[in-house]
Parts: sequence; structure tokens; C-alpha cells
Amino acid sequence: MASMFDEEEYLIPPLSHYSYSFPNPRYASDEGLLAYGGDLSSSRLLTAYKKGIFPWYNEGDPILWWSPDPRLLLYPGKFKVRKSFRRVLRSGKYKVKFDHAFAKVIRYCATVPREGQGGSWIVPDMQEAYIRLHEEGFAHSVEVYREEELVGGLYGLAMGKVFFGESMFSLASDASKVAFKALSDVLGAKGYDFIDCQMKTDHMVGLGAEVVPRDRYLDELEAALQKPSDLGSWQHFTWNYKEEEW
Repeated sequence: MASMFDEEEYLIPPLSHYSYSFPNPRYASDEGLLAYGGDLSSSRLLTAYKKGIFPWYNEGDPILWWSPDPRLLLYPGKFKVRKSFRRVLRSGKYKVKFDHAFAKVIRYCATVPREGQGGSWIVPDMQEAYIRLHEEGFAHSVEVYREEELVGGLYGLAMGKVFFGESMFSLASDASKVAFKALSDVLGAKGYDFIDCQMKTDHMVGLGAEVVPRDRYLDELEAALQKPSDLGSWQHFTWNYKEEEW
């Protein structure tokens, strides 16, 4: 991500250190950058996510807050399983757990190289903030194991009946995809409205995620946040692949 502070004219407002208020994301640019500064306290982060806003910035930049238009959502019942991936799921070579290794998952997400990316936006302060949210029962991980070795996973936040996906990693073929499939199945069975995938990628669209206008996303988010949350540890969540869709 290029620095947004190279431009001479920069009109995005700073956040106050004394309140957790944000500009209305409905009036942000399509790019979605709407504020900078503030901190990564749990209260500010939770306030941001409830408003459809998330932090994303480079090491050395102020914290940047985004709500892009359009938004990428995965509705659990619409996950696409192609033939080659179905064979992977049937093989049973991967086992899935929830919330057993959150800190390891976020560290892998920050350090595993990605094609086309020279570094990671998951800077140490971000890692600390989300580990704290995990300890407080808001952030969760899905881990994929092969013969007891962690080889893939993802993490994000859950509030109401929304999961806000943050990042995933894979050390073995299709491992992160297995994590995403497991999350989609489990959350679908628990009545979650959608998984927020934030910004469009061809990979996520290939798995069934849909591009929706920001206003629609914010409307659906508001409704989903009115529903009960699964606050606390998700270690008791389980998943095994079933050929029949729920």
C-alpha cells in the first residue's frame, strides 16, 4: 500500500484522542479513506467495525481508517466448492480448530510472503491490538492442521451475526481455503448474515464472495449487529466436511 501522505494536499481529518467518533462512512470517497490517527484501543476498534470501518496502514504512517465502496461480502450459503477443492475436502488430510492458536495465526498472516506484496500491513501494533481483542472474546482464529502441524488459517472479529475477516495464510496447498470453508459452514449454521471480506480480490470472488454497494453493506451491517453475539472463546466450535450442504 502506497503512503497516502506523499500528496501536498491532504484533506482527510485526524481523529481525536478524546473520543471514538468517526466521520460518516456513507460520505467517504469510493476509495474509502475517511480518517487518520487515533489509536488501536479495543474501544476504538470495536466502534470502527460497528460502523463498517477498518484500519489499514504501512509501518511508519499514521493509522489510516477505511470504508471502501463497493464492499466484498461472502454470504455463507453461497460458498463455491469446485471439483478439485471438493477432492481436498473429501481427503480428510486437514483438521480444523477454532481459537487454539490465535497469536500464531496472526504472526503467520503478518510474515508469510504474498505474491505481489513486498511487506505486510499487519504491523506489530496491529498484532498486539487484535491479540488483545482475542483475549477479550471478540477476535477469533480458524486453524488448519496437517498431522498436528499448523499449515493454514485466518483471523477476524465477530459481532452480532457478522464476521469481519482480516487476513489468512497458507503453508500448504488449499489450507487457507479449507479454513474459509470451515468458517463459512459453521457461521452459516449459527445464523450469521455474512462474512465481511472488505476489498475485492479475484481469489475471494472465486470462492463465492459478492461485490455490493457500500450503502447496502452498511444497511445489512446495522441489521446484523442487532442480533446476539458469540462473545468469548470459540474453542468449542467444531467442523467436519459434509458432502450435503446445510
